[in-house]
Amino acid sequence: MTETPTPDPQETAAAAPEQDAPVAEEQAPETADAPAATTAAEGSEAAAADAEGAEGEAPTESTADRLARLEEEGDIAADYLEELLDIADLDGDIDIDVDGDRASVEIRGAEQLGRLNKPKGELMDALQELTRLAVQTRTGNRSRLMLDIGGFRAEHKGDLETQAEEAVEQARSGGEPVALRPMNPFERKVVHDVAKREGLRSESDGDGKGRHVVIYPAS
Repeated sequence: MTETPTPDPQETAAAAPEQDAPVAEEQAPETADAPAATTAAEGSEAAAADAEGAEGEAPTESTADRLARLEEEGDIAADYLEELLDIADLDGDIDIDVDGDRASVEIRGAEQLGRLNKPKGELMDALQELTRLAVQTRTGNRSRLMLDIGGFRAEHKGDLETQAEEAVEQARSGGEPVALRPMNPFERKVVHDVAKREGLRSESDGDGKGRHVVIYPAS
């Protein structure tokens, strides 16, 4: 088995703030029945896309073991990001948490990083993929860790939920499927969750950068 090299913060720090990350491609279909924004590493995001909407792939583990595993992921991610920020001479504090079935890490107080991350969150997703790879290299397991920069993801999620709710209402009133704009895996999962909550069926359609969610009216 060939060991996956750990991403070197010294090699990525200088480029990270200017990185123009391409939209992730995803191979696995998504539906609302399936249980983190554009990313920099298309291959790794495609492999992780299944995990955005799927639960239960990991072997059964106790609550204590799961919590310990996720806390370890958070610690590894924090060490990696702190080193990256130091090398790039960027300010920022790292907050670690556990959100459901994944580790959650947020870079707070990073004004320059926050400006570079807007408007689409491309920098955040590029750093998330590098951080997931660093965690996977240390633990040997694929990580579903979610990274946020200055609350961007939480704010963006609220906007997405509003769009999804409007599409749900349109599907109900018009009686026709409603296709939303192309989205990345994180965005599509938010829309699927809203559709499921409202009792409607949703599916992902299209390939690559054109992959989007279609919400269907009740049958």
